Amino acid sequence: MNEEIEFIVDSAKEQMQNALDHLAKELRSIRAGKASPSMLANIMVDYYGSQTPLSQVANVNTPDARTISVQPWEKQMLQEIEKAIMIANIGFNPMNNGESIIINVPPLTEERRRDLAKQAKAEAEHAKVGVRNARKDANNEIKKLDVSDDMKKNTETDIQDLTDSYVKKADEMLSVKEKEIMTV
Repeated sequence: MNEEIEFIVDSAKEQMQNALDHLAKELRSIRAGKASPSMLANIMVDYYGSQTPLSQVANVNTPDARTISVQPWEKQMLQEIEKAIMIANIGFNPMNNGESIIINVPPLTEERRRDLAKQAKAEAEHAKVGVRNARKDANNEIKKLDVSDDMKKNTETDIQDLTDSYVKKADEMLSVKEKEIMTV
């Protein structure tokens, strides 16, 4: 295979993998009934004027399946962290005990489970769109190359196979997450 084609295929594969990596990150932040530090992974705290990830200003852990504990490294950050959790609007009611923030993770209602499953499905769709966009970009690059039509066709077929495998992986990730969300 010619080097230009190899580069285009590798680039498409990398873009597709990035779409799946992003999907994995988004799915981790969708809660599934059990308390997990990743539920707070996307929360940004105002740390002396700059938006900083919560994990960089506090220790986040789960003492049990229904509780998340946030222990700030600097006591004066308690109010800022509490405010950031409220602003994030993820359905949690943080309690500040003067030392740390305790979040009781309520059991999910059936309606909330369906909403979260819908949210997971939407994230999977975004990932699939990213994969398909990588395919489109790669196919457009191949059309510009000065190689035989047979080589172009074969490469487009390879890229389609790659696309199918990444879309299948996204579907598998979604089905695992949906099962996790719907399990009471």
